[in-house]
Amino acid sequence: MKAILLDGSQASDNFGMRVSSALTAQLGIFGWDVEHIALRDAKIGNCSGDFFCWIKSPGMCNLNDDNRRLAAAISASDLMVYLTPVTFGGYSSVLKRMVDHQIQNISPFFVQIDGETHHEKRYEKYPDFLAVGWMENPDMEATAVFRHLVHRNAINFYAKTYVSDVILTNQSDTQLMESAQKWVSELQNGQSAQPIALPIENLTCTGGVVINRALLLVGSPRSHKSNSNSIGGYLFEQLRAQEIETETVYLYTLLRSEERMQALFNAIEAADLIVLVFPLYVDSIPAPVIDVLERIVSNRQGAKTRQQLFASIANCGFPEAHHNTTALRICETFARQAGFEWAGSLALGGGEVIAGKPLVQGGGRTFRLRKSLDLAAASIGKGLSIPIAAQEMIGKPAIPHWVYRMVGGIGWKKQAKRYGVQESLNKQPYSVKP
Repeated sequence: MKAILLDGSQASDNFGMRVSSALTAQLGIFGWDVEHIALRDAKIGNCSGDFFCWIKSPGMCNLNDDNRRLAAAISASDLMVYLTPVTFGGYSSVLKRMVDHQIQNISPFFVQIDGETHHEKRYEKYPDFLAVGWMENPDMEATAVFRHLVHRNAINFYAKTYVSDVILTNQSDTQLMESAQKWVSELQNGQSAQPIALPIENLTCTGGVVINRALLLVGSPRSHKSNSNSIGGYLFEQLRAQEIETETVYLYTLLRSEERMQALFNAIEAADLIVLVFPLYVDSIPAPVIDVLERIVSNRQGAKTRQQLFASIANCGFPEAHHNTTALRICETFARQAGFEWAGSLALGGGEVIAGKPLVQGGGRTFRLRKSLDLAAASIGKGLSIPIAAQEMIGKPAIPHWVYRMVGGIGWKKQAKRYGVQESLNKQPYSVKP
C-alpha cells in the first residue's frame, strides 16, 4: 500500500515536522510505503485557471513543473495525506498551490452526486484521504470550517474513505503518536469522518463605520478580463454613485513585488471598506489569494487598527451557489483574525454566464445578479452588512441545473475542438498499468 504525504508547512514549522514523523511511523507499522513531499521545496506554479488540463492536454496541466509529477503520484497512491497549519479555517497557501492543480485528475463533465453538481471521475480508482491541520489555540469556528472543507474535497476527489482532524501544537510526542495511531486505524477500518456543519455567518455591522473609501481586491488570475472583475466592477460603480472613493487591486500582480505589496498594505489601511471577489478553486480560495491574505494578517499583527469592514463575493462554475459557502466562511475567519468587521458575503453559481464581460451586457442573464449587487452596495455603502435578500437573489440559478449541466458538457467539447482533442477529453495520462 502506497501513501503520499503532501506537507504544506514551512521549514520553520517544527510541529509540522513532528506530525509528519509520527504519522510516517504509524503508517509504517501498518505496512504502508510512505512518500513524504515537502511542498515548500517543490517547484509548483500557480494554477492559471485556463482549464487547459481539460481542453488542450486532457488530464495533464499545461504547466510543466512538479505539479504533474505529484498528480501522477497521487493517482498511483492508495492514500493521499494533507498536512497543514490551519489557515483561516483552510489550508496554507503552500499546500493549496498543489491542491489547485488536482483538477487535472478529474473530468470537466458534470455528474449529479446526492443532488449536487460535481465533476465526473477521470480515473476508476482514487486514493483514500487524510487531512490533518494544527493550530496554536483552540478555535471552534476555524476547526469546523477546516473539517467541512476536507469533507467537500473528499466528495470532489472521490475518496472512498476520508479522515480529518485538527490538533493543537502543545501536543506531546506521546499524544502525537496516539493521534496518528487513531487516524491510521480509522482509515484501515474504513471509518470516514462525519460531515461537519459550517458556522453560521456572524454579521455585526450596524452602520457605525462611515464609508468614505472602498478597496476592491480581485482574486482571479484573469485580472481585468475575469468574471470576478466584472462582478466587483459593477458593485463598485454603485458605490461610486454614492460618492465613495474607490480603488481596485489585482492580487495576482503583487506576489513578486515587495513594493506593490506594501502599496496594498497602505491601501488597506486607508480604506473603510474592503471587498474581496474571487473564483472558487477546489472548494476554497485560490492559493495566491491565500498567500496575500496570510501576508495581510502578518502585516497587521500588533498594529493599532480602527473599525473597517470586510466583505467577500465568490463565484463558481457549478450551478449551485452553495458550493462557495466553505470558501466564504474562510474569508470570514480571515476577517476576524485580521481585525476587520465582517460585512457579509455573496455566492454566485454558474458564473461562466458572465464570460468576463461588463454585467450590463449580460441582459436578462445577469439581471438578478445586478439587482443583488445593487442591494449589497446600498447596504455596505452605509456601513451595514450585506442583506439576506441580496444573498437569496444572487443564489437563484439563471437556468435549471440540469440544463446547465447539459450545456456545460457541450461547451467543454466545443472548446476542446479548437485543440483537436474533443475525442480524448477523458484521457488518463497518469493511469497505472497492472
